[in-house]
Amino acid sequence: MELTSAPLHKGQLPWRGLLLAASLLTYWNSPATAQVTVEAVPPLVAEGANVLLQVHKLLEDLQVFYWYKGDSGDESNEIARFIISTNMNTTGPAYSGRERIYRNGSLLLQNVTEKDAGTYMLRMIKINYDSPTTSVQVHVHQLLPKPNIISNNSNPMEGEDSVALMCEPKTQNTTYLWRINGQSLSEDGKRELSDDNRTLTLLTVVRNDTGPYVCETRNPVSTSRSDPFTLNITYGPDDPIISPSNTHFQSRTNLSLSCHAASNPPAQYSWSVNGVLQASSQELFIPNITTNNSGSYTCLVYNSVTGLNRTTVKIITVLEPVTLPVIQVTNTTVKELDPVMLTCISNDTGVSIRWLFNGQNLGLTDRMKLSQDNRTLSIDPVRREDSGEYLCEVSNPVSSKKSDPIQLDIIPDPTLGSSGLSAGAIAGIVVGSVAGVTLIAALAYFLYFRKTGRGTDQRDLTEHKPSASNHNLGPSDNSSHKGDEVTYSILDFNAQQPKPPTSASPSPRATEAVYSEVKKK
Repeated sequence: MELTSAPLHKGQLPWRGLLLAASLLTYWNSPATAQVTVEAVPPLVAEGANVLLQVHKLLEDLQVFYWYKGDSGDESNEIARFIISTNMNTTGPAYSGRERIYRNGSLLLQNVTEKDAGTYMLRMIKINYDSPTTSVQVHVHQLLPKPNIISNNSNPMEGEDSVALMCEPKTQNTTYLWRINGQSLSEDGKRELSDDNRTLTLLTVVRNDTGPYVCETRNPVSTSRSDPFTLNITYGPDDPIISPSNTHFQSRTNLSLSCHAASNPPAQYSWSVNGVLQASSQELFIPNITTNNSGSYTCLVYNSVTGLNRTTVKIITVLEPVTLPVIQVTNTTVKELDPVMLTCISNDTGVSIRWLFNGQNLGLTDRMKLSQDNRTLSIDPVRREDSGEYLCEVSNPVSSKKSDPIQLDIIPDPTLGSSGLSAGAIAGIVVGSVAGVTLIAALAYFLYFRKTGRGTDQRDLTEHKPSASNHNLGPSDNSSHKGDEVTYSILDFNAQQPKPPTSASPSPRATEAVYSEVKKK
């Protein structure tokens, strides 16, 4: 302890000692205590740090003040005292060498340990020998070490084992927290925590329980986290998957198969074809395959730790590419309404056949039928719209080929008309046309009489032709033949002349008046 003056010696000022003893008996719990307070700064201190017991409102009429370790003023608990009149301090039996007393009454505790925690009491002796006291509590906490996680099972098996994870070391007044993948963990149906949260138990592990796990420790003065801890959970193998997913392959190509199964530790692989072991590897490669390589391909996987194995079987078919098909037809020129049959000839078996018309998939009509295997196309009866280019395509899962096209020509039936309609349909169209013409004529007749009623553009002429000098279109009273009369009406057709006239005669108008004769009876 740093001292600002020479230490006090026993026997110094004995009469004062008697007075102090008397004051202790008389004024130990003086009401003046409330006037002085002591504060620990900081209120919570970590081991190895310093804490100041700071006095507020220290009395001015003091002769001496004492600091004691504990809540009693026994001489054995005295840390130090300070005599105001001589500005000197001296140490007591409880002095450890890490304390320092100040004239303002404060006491500094340096490099504290857990043993320094507890109550500290300040006792003051006034000039009138009154002896007020006050005390403060010092809280010392460990500076937490970095924790680490240990497990009771280094290789738990999925679905079989439970695992207990413990956070070490165990320390007093410490809170334990658990995290997985950065998220806080709590109890649920799969996990349990001990009363102090220091042990985390995984009841039945699965592969997703791998982690990483982190243990966090806390106390009022520090926080610390462990390094991430990952569980090595053994599992599998799962059912293997063979790739590619194809089941048909073309002959004279290379066959390359791969097998994969989720497993920890990684599974061991082997292949067999039609029950015969082929390879002890994850890959299987067979060059230049033929149809003889068709059969069952089995991938077997084995986990030496779990002792489990799984298999997957793939049926593989090796096919030859299809050959070029040919269309057979009795006649490529067919009369309309006659039947026709086209047949797709192929030497391949187990193939699919489709028909194309003018480069597009053939859309079947109610006049078309396909055989069960699609090899034969029947059209009955054919129509002129069935004329065009036909071809067939044969395919298997590994190849396809199209035949050469066949041009089918349909000879129209003249009785069906240009449109290929039936006689009844044509008769209906004719009747409709006649009715339309009759309606138009009636309309023209109506319009004509409407004009004659007004007396415009209307002239009555005799049956003989008028002379060249009598070209006025008005009525003539000198006609000798009045029994037969002809009425002329002027119709303007806006007739365009394709070429200009070459003679010197007057140029005709762009439109001409054409006379139509209607004989009255």
